[in-house]
Amino acid sequence: MSLTRRTLLAALGAVSNTAAWAQGATGFPNRPIKIVPFGTAGGPIDTLARIYGDKLQQRWGQAIVVDPKPGASGIIAADYVAKSAPDGYTVMMTLPLTHVNNAILQPKLPYDPIKSFSPLSMLAVGGPMLVVRANAPLNNLKDLVEYAKKKGSLSYGTWGNGSSAHLFGELLAQQSGTQLVHAAYKSEAAAHNDLLGELLDFAWANPSTARAQVQGGKLKVLGVAGTRRVSTMPQISTFSEQGFKGFDVDSWIGMYAPANLPTELQNTWVTALREITAMPEVQAKLISFGFEPLGNTPQQFMEVFKADYPRVSELIKAAGI
Repeated sequence: MSLTRRTLLAALGAVSNTAAWAQGATGFPNRPIKIVPFGTAGGPIDTLARIYGDKLQQRWGQAIVVDPKPGASGIIAADYVAKSAPDGYTVMMTLPLTHVNNAILQPKLPYDPIKSFSPLSMLAVGGPMLVVRANAPLNNLKDLVEYAKKKGSLSYGTWGNGSSAHLFGELLAQQSGTQLVHAAYKSEAAAHNDLLGELLDFAWANPSTARAQVQGGKLKVLGVAGTRRVSTMPQISTFSEQGFKGFDVDSWIGMYAPANLPTELQNTWVTALREITAMPEVQAKLISFGFEPLGNTPQQFMEVFKADYPRVSELIKAAGI
C-alpha cells in the first residue's frame, strides 16, 4: 500500500469517526428521558420536575417521564439514579441540602453522594417554613417556644428522618431548651394532614405549600429558615431575624445525572437547564413557589455543595442528631 493511499484511508477513517461522534453527540436525545424527583407525586419537587420536563420536551422533541421515587429522605431516588446508565436519559431532581444531610447522617449509603453523580445545575434556592394551624394562638417563634415550655412538649412533622426540616426542628429544640418530638412522614402532605387533624402541634413546609395553605386559611407561618425572606411572603421573618442562630443554611433544588456522564451530554443538559431557568415564565413559577431562581454551572454547584458540607455537619452536631 502506498503512503498516499494509506494516508488517504487514515484520513477517511478519521473523518468517519468524527462524523460518528458528531452524530452521537447531536443525536441526543432519541428516546424518552426520565426525571426522578425526590419526594412524592404532587409535591413541590415533583411539580417543578414536571415544569422542567414540559420545557425539555418542547426543546428536544422527546417524551419526558417524571417518575417519583419517594422515601428515606431521598435515598431511594438517589440510589436509583446512581445505579442508572450515565447516558443522559435518567436524571434526578432533589434538594442538595438533604443530599448533604444524608451523606453525614448515613455513613453506609448505597452510593457515594459526590462520586456517584454528575452535577448539572442548582436551579433555585429557598428555605423551609415552620407552620402551625391558622387558629393557633401563636404569632412568632418566641410564642411557640413559650407554648412548648408551658405544655411540656410539642410534636412536629417533617418529610423524613435526616431531612433539612428534621435538622432545623432538632436545632430549635436544643437552642430553646424545649422538648420537641419529631414524627417523620413519607410526604409533606401527610404531615400537614395530621397537623390539621390536631395530631401534631406544628410542622415544616416548603414555601409553595406554605403559601397555598396560608392563602387557603388553613396554616400560619411563624418563621422561615435560610438566609433570606421569601419574596412572595415578605412579611414572614427569618429565624435569624427573630433571634434564633444557626438556621441560616439555604435549601437548594438541583439536578444530578449518574457519575461519568460524558462531557458533551453534561454540556447539553446544563445548557438546557440554565436556559429554561432563565425563561420569564419559569422564573415566575419558581418565585410563586417561594424559590429564588438560580441556574448555575456544575462547577458552581459543587462549590456550594462542598461549602455546605462542613456547615451542615456543624449544624447536625449542634442539633444533637
